[in-house]
Amino acid sequence: MPTRIGEVIESTTTSFTAGAYELLQAPPFGALVRAQARAEGMAVYGLVYEIRTGSKEPGGRALVRGRTYSGRELYDAEIYHEHPDLAEVLQTEFSAITVGFTEGGRVRQYLPPQPPPVHYSVYECSDDELIGFSELTDFFRTLLFAYQIPSDELLAAVIRAAARARAAGERAYLVYAGREVASLLKDDYDRLTAILRRIHP
Repeated sequence: MPTRIGEVIESTTTSFTAGAYELLQAPPFGALVRAQARAEGMAVYGLVYEIRTGSKEPGGRALVRGRTYSGRELYDAEIYHEHPDLAEVLQTEFSAITVGFTEGGRVRQYLPPQPPPVHYSVYECSDDELIGFSELTDFFRTLLFAYQIPSDELLAAVIRAAARARAAGERAYLVYAGREVASLLKDDYDRLTAILRRIHP
């Protein structure tokens, strides 16, 4: 049974943002996540492109806690250990670009008819689910031509993750994905070579 890692707190046709249930426990950059949809048997797939942690209060900011007025110094994980209340005042959120959906057991790599509803569950996809989703590469184009996200870094990250998930077939998938990227960027050599360098094992 997949584990819920958070819930949708904002959604649009092309992306959604989720609040993680555990502080500092967002899925990694480039991870494939699945948000539950309202329609029975439908879920929306997204790729994590931004992770942030900050105050739960609108407009609020975290306070420096590393040095106290008494002269005591705490750093890094020590701060969280010493102040367990931080989990109540801080929240980790992650945003994902929508790259497809599943309906009736079939994966479709285009925008769903509706975004996932606010407060619906979000799951991190298993390796098997990532392998199944990445068999098709239509979502490569979606990423390459997306605005206001680090699209090249995101594409490279998901290609690396999809290749690692295949274990014995890692190199074969990298070659396959590299060829697909090359066909999409045949007129942009500099961008193509930059992406290929990022997916090189």
